[in-house]
Amino acid sequence: MASFQYRGRNSEGKAVTGNVDASDEGAAADQLLARGIIPLEINFVKEVKSFDLNTIFASKVSLEELQIFTRQMYSLTRSGIPLLRAIAGLSETSHSPRMVAALDDITEQLTSGRPLSSAMNQHPDVFDALFVSMIHVGENTGKLEDAFLQLSGYIEREQETRRRIKAAIRYPIFVLMSIGIAMVILNIFVIPKFASMFARFGAELPLPTRILIGTSNFFVNYWYLLALGFVALVIGIRYWLHTPKGEKKWDQWKLHLPVVGTIIERSILSRYCRSFSMMLSSGVPMTQALSLVADAVDNAFMHDNIVAMRRGIEAGDSMLRASTQSKMFTPLVLQMVAVGEETGQIDQLLNDAADFYEGEVDYDLKNLTAKLEPILIGVVAVIVLILALGIYLPMWDMLNVVKGQG
Repeated sequence: MASFQYRGRNSEGKAVTGNVDASDEGAAADQLLARGIIPLEINFVKEVKSFDLNTIFASKVSLEELQIFTRQMYSLTRSGIPLLRAIAGLSETSHSPRMVAALDDITEQLTSGRPLSSAMNQHPDVFDALFVSMIHVGENTGKLEDAFLQLSGYIEREQETRRRIKAAIRYPIFVLMSIGIAMVILNIFVIPKFASMFARFGAELPLPTRILIGTSNFFVNYWYLLALGFVALVIGIRYWLHTPKGEKKWDQWKLHLPVVGTIIERSILSRYCRSFSMMLSSGVPMTQALSLVADAVDNAFMHDNIVAMRRGIEAGDSMLRASTQSKMFTPLVLQMVAVGEETGQIDQLLNDAADFYEGEVDYDLKNLTAKLEPILIGVVAVIVLILALGIYLPMWDMLNVVKGQG
């Protein structure tokens, strides 16, 4: 979220000025109109943050830390403990330096009279746009504890999904790392021994053997070039991924990866439906909610599709038509959206759609290892075949030469 300075007139016709936190100018205008203020001018305010080496080098706040914070804030606010005392107390018990720095700064801002959502908005590395918007809605509706409860459940589901994905890909990563280590050992210690033995016999070597020996010689004699090339490749890829074009392209490719692409896509769509439902049920306007959800999906390609949906709705399209044109959803989910629009319960239907996607992701993750095993076996078989042809073919040729001489 960004901070905007506005100038407008209230319901009594008096000129008013102030600041408002929103994702963009349109969302800022929506907030002002909801307060009964007609905006005449809205300008983006660029805030300068202090330079702090401790925060720069501190570790990133994990989802576990954020989930504990939201759960504790729910319990404290529900118990009637003042907000300032609750934030200050959690700052003393937190184990993350970045979270402690953020909570200390928030305490200072609350002391000076700033709202909690505005104070959190100054720390986007800890609290994202969706988090800040939910707190903002909770403050305006007087249901701050409900906002923390919803955020706690949302983060907990996000944690569980990530945990399942990590557990599912642990075995394939272990196999690929083992193959890489085995190839390094073969190139450094095994193949050179066979190469010296073949050289003593002076026999003509077949093509697979010459390729293996050439690869091994290059690996042993020019390993520093391979290391430099690998480092340059990693730096180049990371630089490309940090460009807007590269980030969007990679996020699009991820959705089409074999086996895991559909899991990534359904996981993102589940996050979209869950967060969109949460925003709508909290009373956030649909167009503003779409802007916030676009940032929450953490995928540049899907972000652009969701922003296009918002533009379509602003142009007069229905939610169903905008969702259909995005080509992101299955027919079943589109039917849920249609029913939700007709019955006025689109938030509940989107929540059901999120459950549907999470169920599919859970099923796919349970079967991911079974799907990847044939691919891994095929890779290992090809490597073994190349090594067998490269090492045993010349040995058979030399054996035939020795038999012929005998």
